[in-house]
Amino acid sequence: MKKILIIGSLNMDFAIHTARIPAEGETVTGETLSLIPGGKGANQAYTAGKLGAEVSMIGSIGNDIYGKKLLNNLKKANVKTSGIKIDTKEETGKAFIAINNTGENSIIVIPGANNALTCDWIDENEDKINDCDIVVIQLEIPLKTVYHAITTAKAKGKIIILDPAPAVKNFSQEIMAKIDIIKPNETELSFLTDMPVNSETDIKKAAQKLLNMGVNSVITTFGSHGAYLIEKNTFHHFPALKVKAIDSTAAGDSFTAAIAVSLTKSPNIIQAVNFATKTAAIVVTRKGAQSSIPSLNEVINYKNNAFSIKK
Repeated sequence: MKKILIIGSLNMDFAIHTARIPAEGETVTGETLSLIPGGKGANQAYTAGKLGAEVSMIGSIGNDIYGKKLLNNLKKANVKTSGIKIDTKEETGKAFIAINNTGENSIIVIPGANNALTCDWIDENEDKINDCDIVVIQLEIPLKTVYHAITTAKAKGKIIILDPAPAVKNFSQEIMAKIDIIKPNETELSFLTDMPVNSETDIKKAAQKLLNMGVNSVITTFGSHGAYLIEKNTFHHFPALKVKAIDSTAAGDSFTAAIAVSLTKSPNIIQAVNFATKTAAIVVTRKGAQSSIPSLNEVINYKNNAFSIKK
């Protein structure tokens, strides 16, 4: 089976459940506060491990209690953590998440030690890039490091999956051409392309812009509308599964990781998106980031089967 390498962020999530997320200038009363291991990179690594993949991670944490908890949690999912740097100058990254009664969230991230993930650290862990087949990366680490990691991995012939969150303007077109699969949600797709994304027609046009830059596959998640796969001369819609959403935290991360896990077993990308759709559907019915991630058996035995429509 192919191996996965996650390069990205680790945060301790301070999850606040509240009836509704406050508007600008408004104060609301929270219901509960939970500390849950998170961070987009760590969520993806944890998901891949829980789903049975052989996975390693490159990242950076502080020398504090939160960093130790993050490491221990990844190890419980059989993630190899020797590529995670323990920085002595920065504190472990933190995310403050407000979650309302419908499962929607609003997040503020303090990067902390994630900003200490340097190009030099990528080079020091080049053996991990050599040893993997698929590299998954996000944008919660310095953009310079993202570019360097993608360039290094692509030169070694690795499959590159980019989760472009948080989205950035003017992402390098040279780097974009090195990406095999990009997985933005509708907001990130609009931000990356500077185009409206309000309909399937909009999705096709915006995704085509990324394809023209050299990306092989665009997979866009669009909330209750489901997911879309756009490739050259190909467009597939994957309807969202009907579930009672409690918390959408880590849904996108688990979706991305599940795609990578499926691709370690088969190159069938439609099968991969179906698998990812089921995984994310389970995640949104549970509270928290890594605490919501299902096992492989849970996904396989999930009765609300995903399906795809070809157009």
